[in-house]
Amino acid sequence: MVHLRVLLRLVALAAIAVLGTVMLLGTAPAVAQAACPPQLAPPPPVDASEVPKPGTVAPPPMSMPDSPVGGARMGECGLVLPQGAPDPPAGINAMSWVIADADSGEVLAAKDPHARNRPASTLKLLTALLAVDQLPLDRVVVGTQVDADQDGSRVGIGPGGHYTVRQLLTGLLLVSGNDAAHALAEQLGGVAATVTQMNTLAAKLGALDTRAATPSGLDGPGMSASAYDLALAFRQVLNRPLLVELLGTREASFPGYGNRPGFVVSNDNKLLRSYPGALGGKTGFTDDARHTQLDAAQRDGRRLMVVLMRGEQRPVSMSEQAARLLNYGFALPAGHPVGNLVESPPSPATPGAAIPGSSPGFSPAGAHAAAPNWPGESGALLPIVLWIGIAVTVLGVLLALTARQRHR
Repeated sequence: MVHLRVLLRLVALAAIAVLGTVMLLGTAPAVAQAACPPQLAPPPPVDASEVPKPGTVAPPPMSMPDSPVGGARMGECGLVLPQGAPDPPAGINAMSWVIADADSGEVLAAKDPHARNRPASTLKLLTALLAVDQLPLDRVVVGTQVDADQDGSRVGIGPGGHYTVRQLLTGLLLVSGNDAAHALAEQLGGVAATVTQMNTLAAKLGALDTRAATPSGLDGPGMSASAYDLALAFRQVLNRPLLVELLGTREASFPGYGNRPGFVVSNDNKLLRSYPGALGGKTGFTDDARHTQLDAAQRDGRRLMVVLMRGEQRPVSMSEQAARLLNYGFALPAGHPVGNLVESPPSPATPGAAIPGSSPGFSPAGAHAAAPNWPGESGALLPIVLWIGIAVTVLGVLLALTARQRHR
C-alpha cells in the first residue's frame, strides 16, 4: 500500500511537471513573436546623428500594435513565404524585405516585414506625396543658402536660383537631393511642420513602424520605418501619375543659378537601364541605416514592387538584389499572399498615436508612445502565464525528487 501511494504521488507530481512544461512550450512561441527584437526598435546608431538638439529630449519609444498590420504572418520573424514556395534567390543580404503587388496590395513574400530600421532617403517618398498633393507644380521657389548647405546628396540648388515645384520633385527623386527636400519642406510650412505632416500621413496609411525626423531621410532622433511601411508609401507613389513619370525619367534638365548655367541630372536608379519593365524606384544610404532600396517593375499586366532595408552592396549590389527579388516575385503565382498592404490604419486605432505631454521639438503625430502592459490588456498575460508555467515545472520536479529520496 505504501509503495502504491508513493507511486500515485510520483505520477501526480509528474503530471504537474508535464502540465507546467506544456504551459511553457505553449506560450513560448507567442512570447517570442510578441518580442521579436527587430520589431521593437532600429539597431543602435553608430554616430551622433540621433542625439537630440539642445533644448529637446529624445522621443519616447514606439509601441507595438496589438496585432501585426497587414495580417498575422506579417508579424513573423525571418522568411515569410507562401506554402510550398521555393527558397528566395541567393545573395540577398538585406536584413528586411518585402515583395508586393502594387495594384492588388498582396504581399507575395517577405523577410521580417515589420522589422524597424532607418529608411534613409527612401523616406523622401512621404515628402514627395505631400508636395504633389498640396503644392502647385508651376509654383516658382527661390533657392536659399540653407537649401544649398544641406548635408549629403544634393541636386545643385543655389541661392537666388528659381525652381518650379516640379523641378524640385525631379531633383528629389532622380538624384535624392536633400537640398530639394529642404526647399519643398519650406513650401509645406517649414521643416518641423513637414515632419509633422509626414508622420500624420504615415499614421493615415497604417504605417505604424514609421517615425520621420527629417524631410530628407537623414537620420534624426527617433527615426524609424519598416519594409512593410515603405511598401505602403511606395504603393501610394505608384498611384500618382506625375511621380510615376518622374521615377521613370532617366535624364532631366535642371536650372542653374547666378553665373552657373543649367545642367542635366541623371536618375541614379540602375534598374531603369538594365531591368526589363522597370518603373523606377528610390535608393538611400546613411551610416546608421546602411543601404535601403525600392524598385518597381511591370510584367504581363502585373506591377510588382520590392523594398529592401539595411542591406550591403557586397558581395551582391543592392540593385542586383532588388532585381533577383523582382524575378522571384513574378515567378510566384498570384492569389496566394502572405499578407496585404492596408489602405488605412487598423481599427480600432492602436493606442499611443497621440502622446500627452510630448517633449519640446518632437512631433507627436505618428510617433507611437510605448505604454505599459497591465494584466488584462491584450498580450499582457503571456509573460505571467510563462512564469507560472516555469514555476509549476520547477516545483513539480523538486517535489518529485524529494519524494524519491524519502522512499529509497
